[in-house]
Amino acid sequence: PYLDLQLVAFPQDGVLRDPQAMDKLQRALAMGVDVVGGIPHFERTSEQGALSVKLLCELAAAQGKLVDMHCDESDDPLSRHIETLAFETQRLGLNGRVTGSHCTSMHSMDHYYVSKLLPLIAEAGVSIISNPLINITLQGRHDSYPKRRGMTRVPELMAAGINVGFGHDCVMDPWYPLGSGDMLEVAQMGLHVAQMTSLDGMRACFDAVTLNNAHVLGLQNYGIEVGHPADCVLLQARSPIEALRLRAHRLWVMRHGKVIARSPVVAMALDLPGRPASVDGSAAA
Repeated sequence: PYLDLQLVAFPQDGVLRDPQAMDKLQRALAMGVDVVGGIPHFERTSEQGALSVKLLCELAAAQGKLVDMHCDESDDPLSRHIETLAFETQRLGLNGRVTGSHCTSMHSMDHYYVSKLLPLIAEAGVSIISNPLINITLQGRHDSYPKRRGMTRVPELMAAGINVGFGHDCVMDPWYPLGSGDMLEVAQMGLHVAQMTSLDGMRACFDAVTLNNAHVLGLQNYGIEVGHPADCVLLQARSPIEALRLRAHRLWVMRHGKVIARSPVVAMALDLPGRPASVDGSAAA
C-alpha cells in the first residue's frame, strides 16, 4: 500500500550474449513486467549491440511496452548505441516511450558528433537518465590525470529540449555500497558534477528528480493540482533551491491523501542575518 513499482525485464549480461536471456525476458513480459530493458554495450561486438537494440525495441513495440536501455555506460567515445536507440525509436513509432540510461560515453565523444546526436535524440523523444552518484564513481577509473567526470552532458541535453531525469541506479549493491535512495542527494550531486549552480540550473536539477522522472515513468496527473493523486513528500524548505542546499528535512510522506510517515519539525538556520532559526515548519512541497 505504500508505493508502486515499475519493473524492467533487464537482460543484465546482454540479450544476445546470454543464450537464455531472450526466453527469460519474454517470460517476464508475459508475467506482466512493464518495461523492456537492454544493455547493448555488454554484447560481444558493437554490431551485436546495435542488433540487440533493434530486437528489443521491436519486442517492446509489438507488446506495447516502455523501453529503458542501459546505453553506453563506459568511457569509450565510440560506444554509440544511444544513436541506434533513437533511430529505432523513430522507426517503430515509440516516441515518448523510450529512455536511454547512463549514456556516460557522451562525456568522451567529440563535439561535432554530439552536435549531430543531440537533435536525433530530441526528434525521437527519447528521455535520458543520468545517475550522478554511480556514474562519477565507476567512470574514469582507467584514467590517470586529468580524470574525466564520467557523467553525461546534462546541461547540453537539457538545452537541446531533451527530457533528462536523475536516477540513483544502485542502492547498497556491489557497484555502489553507499546508496540511500535519497533523491535530493542525487540532485545535489548532479548539480555539482554538471556545474549547474545557477538559479535556473539548480531548479532544473530539482525538476530532474521530480517532473522529468514522472515523464520517464509515464505517470499521469503528476504534480500539485486539484484533482491529482495526493502522493507527495512535504519538505521543510521554502523553495526547491533551499531543499537542495539543505537536503531538506522530510516532514510528511503522503500516499493517496493519507499521511503514512511523519517527522517532527527541526530547527533550521535561515539565510538572513539577524533572523532566528525557523521552527515553524515552513515548507514547500
